[in-house]
This record gives sequence, structure tokens and C-alpha cells, in this order.
Amino acid sequence: MSQDWQALCLRRDLVAHSGVVAWLDGQQIALFYLPEDEAVYAVGNRDPRSGANVIGRGILGRMAGELVVASPLYKQHFRLRDGSCVEQPAEHLPAWPARLNGETVEVCFTA
Repeated sequence: MSQDWQALCLRRDLVAHSGVVAWLDGQQIALFYLPEDEAVYAVGNRDPRSGANVIGRGILGRMAGELVVASPLYKQHFRLRDGSCVEQPAEHLPAWPARLNGETVEVCFTA
């Protein structure tokens, strides 16, 4: 498999400890930025339970040492590393590797 890193936005477009939403290849992607770790996480913005595009408005936190985002509607928690749901394993968000490349935010899509 080849990796295709695509520029999505700039670091200045991100909000520390919060989500922003970007559009890429026909889908909404929620980006979460932790400046102290220089880390960016990319997951799907569509809540699988409600179908609403709201994940980027979720609250970041930790559960059992895992970084998670709580859906603003039903409060289920999704792991940012892989999009899996803590409470309901059948629910998940798509997740992509993300990185800062200088001042550019890039998301990796495997081909």
C-alpha cells in the first residue's frame, strides 16, 4: 500500500484543544490539535448514531489513558487514535493519520 499525504489546511487554521472541520474528497473531517504534543488527529465528522456532522464540536478528554472526543449529541466517546467507540464497539468513526509538516496540516490516505 502506498501512502498519500494530502495538505488539508494550515496550523493557524487549527484551534488548540478543540476541533475544526475541513472538507476533503467529498467528506467532512474533524481535526483535533494538541499543541503541547505537536499532535493532530483526523476523524470523520459524522456521528454514526445520529448521522449529524457534529464530531468537530465534541469535547476532548481522556478515558483510561486514551485521548477521546465526546459526541455532542449522545455523549459517546470515540478514541482519536483509531475512531473506535468506547461504549459501543459497533460504532466507529473513520480515522486517518495526520501530521504537521512545517506549518501545513497533512492527512494520509492509503491507496
